Amino acid sequence: MPWFDAVDLYCERLGPGLWAEPLNAVTNLAFLGAAWIMWRRAGDDRMGRALAAVLAVIGVGSGLFHTFANGLTSLMDVLPILGFILLYLFAASRDMLGLRPVWASAATVAFLPYAAATVPLWSKVPGLGSSAGYMPVPVLILFYAWLLRTRAPRSARGLAIGAGVLLVSLLARTVDQPLCGSWPTGTHFLWHLLNAGMLAWMILVYLRFREEVSRKPR
Repeated sequence: MPWFDAVDLYCERLGPGLWAEPLNAVTNLAFLGAAWIMWRRAGDDRMGRALAAVLAVIGVGSGLFHTFANGLTSLMDVLPILGFILLYLFAASRDMLGLRPVWASAATVAFLPYAAATVPLWSKVPGLGSSAGYMPVPVLILFYAWLLRTRAPRSARGLAIGAGVLLVSLLARTVDQPLCGSWPTGTHFLWHLLNAGMLAWMILVYLRFREEVSRKPR
């Protein structure tokens, strides 16, 4: 895809104009709002603040893509999401599962071949379309919830809730084009709103786990 060629991927966009996707563009403010709330909630927790910062970058990148819709801004849209996934995976592996940094790093890097191996399988699911690229994520979150079910049941439930919200938001992303004829604005903006809340929730689950650990007697 040439870097600056216009792309049209969502129902709301009817042309190449800057404001051809008003709902899809404006709803990225939800990411920025969620990032601000989580930044303040994180306090002195450096990892929590790092996750909140990446959440803000997701909003900026997605906002650019839904205004200047081209190949370059498409990368700006997806790369911060990948960055958040990898950073959260490292934080969850190190701090929630208690892995040493080297093994937490290995678990983080392992996400790439895991996704590469499973996305083609998800792509075979009828109607899933480009959302297949995200399906390894809720599965992995549920796996971490299962691993934590005994050690930290509250956090395990929190992760499971996050996976559930992500699945709902993926549904909103998936049906955007199929419902275009009956819902001209599309449903992609719901993906933004739900995803902003879900990512903020995932940060909160992480922060609560850290706080509970710090309060336990040693």
